[in-house]
Amino acid sequence: MKNTNQQWSTLPYAGEQKPPSNPEEPGAGSWATHFIQLQDDYLFTKKNGDPIHFQIKDPQLIDFTKELGIVENTLNQLTDTQIDQAKFWGTGPPTKQIIPILDKLIDTYQVPAPRAARILAAVLAAINDTFVVTWFLKFKYDVARPNQVNPSFETLLCTPRHPSYPSGHATIAGCTEVVLSYFFPGEAKRLKEISKECADSRLYAGVHYPIDNIEGLRLGRQMGRIVVAELKKEYETKNKTIDKPYTRNLKAITAPPPYEQVIPYPYKNNCDSLLLENNKEQPSHAQPLSKPRLYIK
Repeated sequence: MKNTNQQWSTLPYAGEQKPPSNPEEPGAGSWATHFIQLQDDYLFTKKNGDPIHFQIKDPQLIDFTKELGIVENTLNQLTDTQIDQAKFWGTGPPTKQIIPILDKLIDTYQVPAPRAARILAAVLAAINDTFVVTWFLKFKYDVARPNQVNPSFETLLCTPRHPSYPSGHATIAGCTEVVLSYFFPGEAKRLKEISKECADSRLYAGVHYPIDNIEGLRLGRQMGRIVVAELKKEYETKNKTIDKPYTRNLKAITAPPPYEQVIPYPYKNNCDSLLLENNKEQPSHAQPLSKPRLYIK
């Protein structure tokens, strides 16, 4: 089916003069994976060779004009909490906020060192595979960002230099939610809340349509289920399954809030595209913020 949506590769960001010429890792959709396989014909399969049919809506079936209206209305009435969430989750790559959650779970449940290494390896390998799939689909679909479709649109955060659909934060959040819920089922409810917040934060930042996040979570959770199915097949000596999920709920995950970086770093929020006036040249969220009310023109 020919892509009739406006394309990321052909439109400048708001405030810029030319389409993006510096895409972020456009080849990442072909990188090595751990739990799935990319065949020569660009078909993803499970380890046993079964093809994977990704659970994501065809972007040709999405009304991105309606989606853009939701983004514009959202940024016109951002709450203080939404601003904090956008800046917290939008600081650095999504793993910056996710890895401390892994550490907190491992500490709270006093996970032995070999098992802690396995959990970390499984989650991070799953994130890698999900990024590969996400980048493959992003550059396949080539969906324009909100600030490309509306050339006067001012975002809260800088718009990343890769196509919009699906949201990388959302896919990674959904995958991590499912894999961690396998190891720590008692924490599943809180993990689901966190993954949704991470995904929603990209709408509040103005860099994604709501459907990017909704379908991203859906795709990420599918990837998580594929990973968990492979983990369940692995055995140690005496034909015993390796994993012993921690079924109690020790309520390890309490933050965020507060929306403070575990390892602060002064990322800069300066870019060539248009930003909301009160957020220009400000560092990304490393410490508690003053909370100005922000409006787009």
